Amino acid sequence: MSTTAPSSTSHKDAPDEAPVLFESQGAVRTYILNRPKRLNALDEQMLNILRPQIEEWSQGDLAKVIVGRGVGRAFCAGGDVRSVVRYASDAETRPKAIDFFHREFEMDYILAAMPKPYVCVMDGITMGGGVGLAVNAQFRIATEKTVFAMPETKIGYSPDVGASYFLSRVDGEIGTYLGLTGATITGRAVFEHGFATHFVESRRIPALLEHLAALENPSYERINDLIEDARSEREPDEPSTAIVGAKREALDSAFNHNTVEKIVEALTEIAQNHKDEEVRQWASTTLEELDKRSPTSLKVALAAIRRGKQMNLLDALQMEMNIATAFCNGVTPDFKTGVSAVLIDKIKERPNWSPSRLQDVNDSEILQTFFSEYTPEKGTAPKLTPPPYLTSANKLVNPMQYALPTEAEIRSMVDGSHKASGATEITLDELLAKFDRLRKGKSGVREKILEVVQRKCAFEDDRHMDKQWLKWKH
Repeated sequence: MSTTAPSSTSHKDAPDEAPVLFESQGAVRTYILNRPKRLNALDEQMLNILRPQIEEWSQGDLAKVIVGRGVGRAFCAGGDVRSVVRYASDAETRPKAIDFFHREFEMDYILAAMPKPYVCVMDGITMGGGVGLAVNAQFRIATEKTVFAMPETKIGYSPDVGASYFLSRVDGEIGTYLGLTGATITGRAVFEHGFATHFVESRRIPALLEHLAALENPSYERINDLIEDARSEREPDEPSTAIVGAKREALDSAFNHNTVEKIVEALTEIAQNHKDEEVRQWASTTLEELDKRSPTSLKVALAAIRRGKQMNLLDALQMEMNIATAFCNGVTPDFKTGVSAVLIDKIKERPNWSPSRLQDVNDSEILQTFFSEYTPEKGTAPKLTPPPYLTSANKLVNPMQYALPTEAEIRSMVDGSHKASGATEITLDELLAKFDRLRKGKSGVREKILEVVQRKCAFEDDRHMDKQWLKWKH
């Protein structure tokens, strides 16, 4: 059975089609983003349609699983920032711009905290606001068509929709790199870096969703097993993510700093002196990309990601709500400049950022303006108020539970602090076997562990026992 929300008034989509559709099949309830000509970009109407239905499903007994997907080439390419900037430019309509972010961030939190299994199919472009809808789902499916990015610094804004929470929690400094540069990762790499929990070929998605709807008692474990059964193994000639080995070591080293200036300094050193030509080229290209970004946005983004690591999701979203309010109030002209240059005029040159140079952006002023001046406590920013039936912010299901093991988890098994380690010393074969059991033979686990061990571990010979113990490099 399929039900449809009131029809869209957008001339860009079919007049008899709503921008969000809803389907019911068995115990599964599905929302379908349906603005394909706009790559399913979220607007106010879509949020107004989506929230009451999601809340009804969350509290009802009939819906056992909630699925999110999109029509066309995208799951969701982001929020409708052109409308936001237009509203923000006029003091009379500015509250509408701020309210859009308020509605969007509350929707993101509801999807993360609702007491039902949530499966998000990122079969296509998934950026910005689309990432917010997807990234805290317990089950996040990437396909060969997935294009994943947080490109906000390109338009003079800062990564939001919980980015300060999830970018700060993926391995190493991958999240910092993606948040500052706005770089894209695609296909299997989205799974390998933890933004997706599973990788399934696009052609298998329809059958997978049919099998999901056929489950009589869809527990988290049964859903995980079902998706894993549909997994797509790496082909022998399939390229792996480019962010591995020496390049990954360079990335973690450069983006580990807490000021953008130090990051640029580290990348410059790598670009000039690293022994690997490919790494030097990567660093040089990354410097060029950072130079194109708004200096103000870079500093706001880095500060938010560092602070978000110590916050729960709701607190991180509230911090981003405060930041969004500052942007909407015009504390920097860069948001309007960036949206006009990149999305409307589509210029290829560097936008006319103000200030134009990193050294002209005062760090203390950034902290005061974006992190202190606009807050609910001061009455200068709206407070996020999730529905009371939702799971507490400190008790959310771990979004990495069904993903590949993180570097931190692998390290804990190597150094003996993992609750399943059982020893303070371990061989590579033992490490692989332990995670194979813990993840029940999950696809990609072996490859992930081997890549991490190659970068982060040394081998110590034990001639008496004829073994090689793994030792984590500190």
